[in-house]
Amino acid sequence: MTDLEAITRRAIDDWVDEPGALLPILHAIQDQLGYIPPSSVPRIARALNMTRADVHGVMSFYHEFRSEPAGRHVLQICGAEACQARGCRELEAHTQQRLGVGYHQTTLDGDITLEQVYCLGNCATGPSVRLDDRIIGRVTPQRMDRLLDDIATVPLTIQPAGGEG
Repeated sequence: MTDLEAITRRAIDDWVDEPGALLPILHAIQDQLGYIPPSSVPRIARALNMTRADVHGVMSFYHEFRSEPAGRHVLQICGAEACQARGCRELEAHTQQRLGVGYHQTTLDGDITLEQVYCLGNCATGPSVRLDDRIIGRVTPQRMDRLLDDIATVPLTIQPAGGEG
């Protein structure tokens, strides 16, 4: 049994007898792996006497569930009405162009996954973003550039002992 199968089996075993078990099972798997592998969906559906479409429907309804691993950083841009009124569409276009990816995609280097969310609860200071677990308001394209520069993966230069290089 692979680690993936073991994690799925353990999540199912821990929750299958509880009412509303699907969400806790999905959370348990994603907490362990960072995503819910497509191969887990049929197992979950069978255990809960559901269809795979039912499981996929729940996964796609809740934006936090992923079917692929996320990048090292997750960047979410709020697209709710208050943020739209404050310029989130310009911020979205700028960010997508800068990263070279659309929503629900990860940069080629695996560094950043870009997602759209609806309402981060920071409406008074929109447009807002969540970078990993940090919510940031009043994000302009220029501020986004600074945020992205701050998290950029920078190659280290290793010098030999003694400082000569």
